[in-house]
Amino acid sequence: MTVWLVGAGPGDPGLITARGLELVRSCEALVHDALVAPELVAEAPDDALVIPRAKLAQAEIDRLLVELGRRGLEVVRLKGGDPFVFGRGGEEALALAEAGVPFEVVPGVSALSAVPAFAGIPVTHRGVSAQVTLVSGHSASGEELDYAHLARTPGTLVVFMGLAHLPELAAGLLAAGKDPDTPAAVVSRGTRADGRAVTGSLAGIAALAGDLPSPALLVVGDVVALGAAVRGAERRGCVPVV
Repeated sequence: MTVWLVGAGPGDPGLITARGLELVRSCEALVHDALVAPELVAEAPDDALVIPRAKLAQAEIDRLLVELGRRGLEVVRLKGGDPFVFGRGGEEALALAEAGVPFEVVPGVSALSAVPAFAGIPVTHRGVSAQVTLVSGHSASGEELDYAHLARTPGTLVVFMGLAHLPELAAGLLAAGKDPDTPAAVVSRGTRADGRAVTGSLAGIAALAGDLPSPALLVVGDVVALGAAVRGAERRGCVPVV
């Protein structure tokens, strides 16, 4: 018996790893996040137990994985993106470890780089950005984000789950001294067929992204300005499109 914590990738079902897809196709139980592509869920065997996370709390998911593992099943916990990048995979791994249930982590393509790439934005670029800072937008409404530190940190800022708090995030950075003209982008449902992206200045990005659906990433930094050139090159056939 093994519980496999598998990253499904950022949205496009074709971006799951070969190992991840192999495990989905051979599992006896599949516990999947709501954002996982339905095409991947459909790859589970017909006789597999398929359980959507739905509205289960994290503690309930932890207990479920332990229970299924103890029943001797080959279990795949299919998570969006990468299990260990804002995927709460660490919590599930610790719960399994404490219960003595064998498990393995199968990394996935993270939205950290894949979703900006969908909009033509490289999160690092020589001479432009040599570092990336990653934060959760869920922290925007509290006191967890150090806006002063973020505002003066060079490189690229990528905010997961920040769409609902976008006005607060932008205002916090601006109040801390971030240049209002800093390029910014919001990429919604990146890598999916219905994905959309808007770009502008940090001062104006909240208004531009007002009608975008979740999930979405906020990208702040000079690399955003490279997106138009990259997308233009793709359209002209100068850059291979994956």
